Amino acid sequence: MTHKSRITVLGGGAWGTALALTSLRAGHDTRLWARDRESVASINERRENPRYLPGIGLDDGLKATADLAAALSVADCVLAVVPAQTMRSVLIEISSLLPKGVPLVLCAKGIERGTGKLLSEIAAEILPETPIAALSGPSFATDVARGLPTAVTVASNDAALASGLAALFSSRSFRCYSSTDLTGVEVGGALKNVLAIAAGAVAGAGLGASAQAAMVTRGFVELRRVGAAFGAEPETLMGLSGLGDLILTCGSEQSRNFAYGVALGRGGSRDGLKLAEGVATAGIAARLAREKHVEAPIITAVDDILSGRSTIGEAVAALMARPLKSETDNDTGRAK
Repeated sequence: MTHKSRITVLGGGAWGTALALTSLRAGHDTRLWARDRESVASINERRENPRYLPGIGLDDGLKATADLAAALSVADCVLAVVPAQTMRSVLIEISSLLPKGVPLVLCAKGIERGTGKLLSEIAAEILPETPIAALSGPSFATDVARGLPTAVTVASNDAALASGLAALFSSRSFRCYSSTDLTGVEVGGALKNVLAIAAGAVAGAGLGASAQAAMVTRGFVELRRVGAAFGAEPETLMGLSGLGDLILTCGSEQSRNFAYGVALGRGGSRDGLKLAEGVATAGIAARLAREKHVEAPIITAVDDILSGRSTIGEAVAALMARPLKSETDNDTGRAK
């Protein structure tokens, strides 16, 4: 990769478009691939993506295409910005098209529902010779698209790759920190979505700010416990891709997961809501916590509510009735 690189972004949704703008503003030749030909035409001809980023004008120079082979053939780096549960199918689709040695940066947040694999594990399975990284942190697509100050983490098991990518993507309004804890960055990004649904449900049910603060704080304890079981470093989960992202998504209906939780708490219809990755992640996160013998009552409660096994009232009552213990118990949180 050179200082000015050719970046391909896979995914024409809000986050994909925002990251493409970020890449362009960092001085790179940027192409955005999307399946939706109407979005492609709108980006190229009217400099807007009204379906996903309404009201935000797009910078000149951003090129959109529906031709996947053409988008990948010129890439020095590829950002995969598609939903976590469709990441496998997209990676299979690009496996014969991605030039050898071109880094792939995973920008979705989730755990594959069927297998319990992190997205980097899926990528390593399908693209064994491709350098893999992940980008995560507290970032709303609309803020990033508008050029508001944002800080994220870029992680890879290869320290040189992580630092090189962080430098590549950074600009005056988009600051990237590097990390070698790829697992920690992925786990933090995936679990905070589940916890944001819990925080939203508390807000939607009108249980008060005190309950919401308690939910977020104890949720963070669970995030750290489960992360540790995966081998994540504590410092990573205290950083942008863990605590930082949790704070952002648990306090605003700009977060799709928080908004979904609010609708859940109010008892209203959730039809038509934007994709909330935490809905798909909750079940597998709860299952993995059980398999790893990690105590995660909030994550489990979210899964129970989404699965119809419990109401919000029942879940809250069960959480409040749990055995009392010291807040600073320094055990691993493993279920007894």
